[in-house]
Amino acid sequence: RDYNEKFQYASNCIKTSKYNIVTFLPVNLFEQFQEVANTYFLFLLILQLIPQISSLSWFTTIVPLVLVLTITAVKDATDDYFRHKSDNQVNNRQSQVLINGILQQEQWMNVRVGDIIKLENNQFVAADLLLLSSSEPHGLCYIETAELDGETNMKVRQAIPVTSELADTSRLAQFDGEVICETPNNKLDKFSGTLYWKENKYLLSNQNMLLRGCVLRNTEWCFGLVIFAGGGPHGRTKFKRTSIDRLMNTLVLWIFGFLVCMGVILAFGNAIWEYKVGARFQMYLPWDTAVDSAAFSGFLSFWSYIIILNTVVPISLYVSVEVIRLGHSYFINWDKKMYCAKRRTPAEARTTTLNEELGQVEYIFSDKTGTLTQNIMVFSKCSVHGRSYGDVQDMLGHKAELGECPEPVDFSFNPLADPRFRFWDAGLLAAVQLGNPHVHEFFRLLSLCHTVMSEEKNEGELYYKAQSPDEGALVTAARNFGFVFRARTPKTITVHELGHAITYQLLAILDFNNVRKRMSVIVRNPEGKIRLYCKGADTILLERLHPANLELASITTDHLNEYAGEGLRTLVLAYKDLEEGYYGDWAERLRRASLAPDAREDRLARLYDEVEHDMMLLGATAIEDKLQQGVPETIAILTLANIKIWVLTGDKPETAVNIGYSCKMLTDDMTEVFVVTGHTVLEVREELRVSSLPHWKAREKMMDGSRSMGNGFSCQEKLCSSKLTSVLEAIAGEYALVINGHSLAHALEADMELEFLETACACKAVICCRVTPLQKAQVVELVKKYKKAVTLAIGDGANDVSMIKTAHIGVGISGLEGIQAVLAADYSFSQFKFLQRLLLVHGRWSYLRMCKFLCYFFYKNFAFTMVHFWFGFFCGFSAQTVYDQYFITLYNIVYTSLPVLAMGVFDQDVPEQRSMEYPKLYEPGQLNLLFNKREFFICIAQGIYTSVLMFFIPYGVFADATRDDGAQLADYQSFAVTVATSLVIVVSVQIGLDTGFWTAINHFFIWGSLAVYFAILFAMHSNGLFQMFPNQFRFVGNAQNTLAQPIVWLTIALTTVVCIMPVVAFRFLKLDLKPELSDTVRYTQLVRKKQKAQHRCMRRVGRAGSRRSGYAFSHQEGFGELIMSGKNMRLSSLALSSFATRSSTSWIETLRKKKSGDSSNASSPSCGADKTLKV
Repeated sequence: RDYNEKFQYASNCIKTSKYNIVTFLPVNLFEQFQEVANTYFLFLLILQLIPQISSLSWFTTIVPLVLVLTITAVKDATDDYFRHKSDNQVNNRQSQVLINGILQQEQWMNVRVGDIIKLENNQFVAADLLLLSSSEPHGLCYIETAELDGETNMKVRQAIPVTSELADTSRLAQFDGEVICETPNNKLDKFSGTLYWKENKYLLSNQNMLLRGCVLRNTEWCFGLVIFAGGGPHGRTKFKRTSIDRLMNTLVLWIFGFLVCMGVILAFGNAIWEYKVGARFQMYLPWDTAVDSAAFSGFLSFWSYIIILNTVVPISLYVSVEVIRLGHSYFINWDKKMYCAKRRTPAEARTTTLNEELGQVEYIFSDKTGTLTQNIMVFSKCSVHGRSYGDVQDMLGHKAELGECPEPVDFSFNPLADPRFRFWDAGLLAAVQLGNPHVHEFFRLLSLCHTVMSEEKNEGELYYKAQSPDEGALVTAARNFGFVFRARTPKTITVHELGHAITYQLLAILDFNNVRKRMSVIVRNPEGKIRLYCKGADTILLERLHPANLELASITTDHLNEYAGEGLRTLVLAYKDLEEGYYGDWAERLRRASLAPDAREDRLARLYDEVEHDMMLLGATAIEDKLQQGVPETIAILTLANIKIWVLTGDKPETAVNIGYSCKMLTDDMTEVFVVTGHTVLEVREELRVSSLPHWKAREKMMDGSRSMGNGFSCQEKLCSSKLTSVLEAIAGEYALVINGHSLAHALEADMELEFLETACACKAVICCRVTPLQKAQVVELVKKYKKAVTLAIGDGANDVSMIKTAHIGVGISGLEGIQAVLAADYSFSQFKFLQRLLLVHGRWSYLRMCKFLCYFFYKNFAFTMVHFWFGFFCGFSAQTVYDQYFITLYNIVYTSLPVLAMGVFDQDVPEQRSMEYPKLYEPGQLNLLFNKREFFICIAQGIYTSVLMFFIPYGVFADATRDDGAQLADYQSFAVTVATSLVIVVSVQIGLDTGFWTAINHFFIWGSLAVYFAILFAMHSNGLFQMFPNQFRFVGNAQNTLAQPIVWLTIALTTVVCIMPVVAFRFLKLDLKPELSDTVRYTQLVRKKQKAQHRCMRRVGRAGSRRSGYAFSHQEGFGELIMSGKNMRLSSLALSSFATRSSTSWIETLRKKKSGDSSNASSPSCGADKTLKV
């Protein structure tokens, strides 16, 4: 320890918390004041402390500010408390550390680099360790890495032979080796280092390492040397913001600019008034001592009005938005219809900041395996030495017809067979029993060439732990056909071949990776013969075969194409005999390459490539990965919602295309499916241009048309762009694009990416095959960059993480490939079909609620604040407020906060069933119709209109009004009470009109807020408060006296009616003349309810006469074709949504074309092609 301390290695204490008791207040406040809004209100508070300019008490700003800061601080403190709790739980775990030759209990946080630790079975690994020795033979140990990558399969690790003998503490205490290795990084599958001990050096790899967070399994004990301490590197997650967030920030800046403009106008007014009028009243309205001119008075008035009018940018806006998002997240978490009972997995919103963006998605990028499919692999077919096995056979050995249910193959002869395995072709078992040497060698390869771990709990009960479902399926198939993988050590593999135990010497494993796309083992059989067995992707292995295999390779390729056409995952199997002398030379070169200090991986790859040539073909396997339940229906409905789905997969094109047909992405109705497989830039460019030929022709036709219109104005270009978009929309649904990984690499180059995007966006379906994780992220980034559309990526494996992080929204499927995708995602659930509900119900509702909330919020604050602006023209621009300061303080945090929160959390336009039945309802979110700059200005205009009436109607009435006793009514406080009461009633009625879905909570909050307003109003004007605080509550009985006058209530009623009636009239006319689709759906729902009620009445009464109906005459043309295409088989009303809304969605169509035209001008002429409206 003393020696290692001088290097100042990282401590093993982890710290994910941000604060402690001392630093919490300053650090948290510093973070909160980095928000522009909080800093702005702090600035206002400072202004209010200056007596010369403050016309409001300081508490009107400090109360809301402190409330917001407190709520945020409590939330941050709670989060940090749980982080502290988690840190302490981990740091205080106990570990046995070898100190001065004695094992001592130490907390994890006290473990140091260079310590030797003893681990026992089922214990967590305290730090990154170099395995020195274990209780198992050959220094083996078994670990589970679920906390690192989510995989529950056991993995094997092995100590290097020279340290595996250090099994007791006395010998370990004398261990004085020195390790030189790479710096800590986030690569879980790679490690490079060297151990120097006793004047020798030994290569260290990932197979010798136990990483922190792993659990020791099936191993009594092991010793390890701490290489790295601490929690390891933590990548900084990119913070995702929604488009509404970005728009809101822009609007707040605009509002601030508007505020400054109003302040300038009123300041000029003050200066002019003081110069022309105020100078005459200096005797009894003298200027303050600091004011020496009308201009300086105007300058001070500017700051006073900035304080008074600051409520146009309410501080409660940001807190309210977060509360609403939190509520939406809980709705997702609590949704029982997104709960998978089989896996006991609920849906989870892992972020609260992106919910409304779920209602605006235009592109979905999906992985295939484990996302669209179940990732439960079943050995389905195989090709052995030119003969295909696996077709379902009837009793006579003929291929079974559709509908027949033959018996599966009987494996009762094999006591070690897996009872869950099913195979339908008895011919393969017969070939095994007849001793066919090719079939025997085929299954021998499957039982030897893998990295599966075998566990035997009871005699004959084998459990395989495979790193991938594919490997498990292949080894299980070999097991059932009599080649049972039984056990392995670092140097041997034991297989029971047709009942005989045979042990093979394992000489080398040439492991699989994404570049090699193959795996090999070199074994020596009991007769001493050395053989290499290899399995891998057909594109790789077929070019590494011996020339003598040409005919067999041709037959096997036909079988592979047949299997891929059925959507099966294929592998090719081959072997090669090695001479003893050659192998000895190759093994020595391999040893030297593995010890090389630099370019080690490149040297090893070259040696692997050398030995894996001139192999003999054995055959091929085909594994079935079935579609998840509900995938075709989900894709069909999402397509009707105008969402484009691109599949990005590592599978071969044939398999991916077949899955595309299975899940209804590709259909036989398509004009053509373009396949791009070019190997060079020129080939890919040519194939893309052939694919986009119909679209180029459309463009040329439009260009010719625009030129023929003559006269050379620049509007020709606009006409061309907008009309071209509509032509591309008309043909976009007829094509699909399939592109290979090596072609995609060229297509994503800077000079070709736009051409690729243009072609892809003009196609209804896009499938990218054989793609790497990086390419997945690049495709998503390309669409984000040029289309300006909201993207969603969904996947289930570690290879999908980069794509999930790149997209606007990442969704993780908690499947069989671990939880790395889930950990990187913003949302997670267990089945692809839940995506439909996440977007069409939760996403659409979240977007709708947030938009309605923002529209109402800006409206009510402008209506509230602008009254001060109008009053300025009647009070000599003196910065006198209309309302009393308590009303100003409580308006946003008490009187109007809860009703708008209830609407933002609970509102809905149509029920969830209708949201699923009518996918077209999703389109307003994609087009950003419900809250944009235009809607914002409409809300502001309505707020200003309300404020004008709110001020001038009471002002006009009060000019000549008298009380019941004949006294003048027009005093300042009576006017303030009347305007304030009118305002609260008007905004309460307005939110009642805006609320589309009433709950008990809405009623309670809206009418409760009104009741609270009157209760507080009467309390503040009561005699009791005046006696306690005579300087604060001076106007005793004002509210009671004012509201006792009938003319005041008539004024309030008139103001309310005049403010609300235009809104009601406009909405009525819009509903009648130009209804939205949601209005049509609601109307349809009401009609159905009435028809059901009438039908029940008619059934009770009974009816004689003809049973014929007029239903046949209500059909619309094209329904028969729709039924024949199968697109309406999900829901009967699904088709209804696609044709019943033609008239009501014409405005959406027009806007979509306009938007497409704008985006195509901004990026490329063809990018508008994806804005297709499918009706």
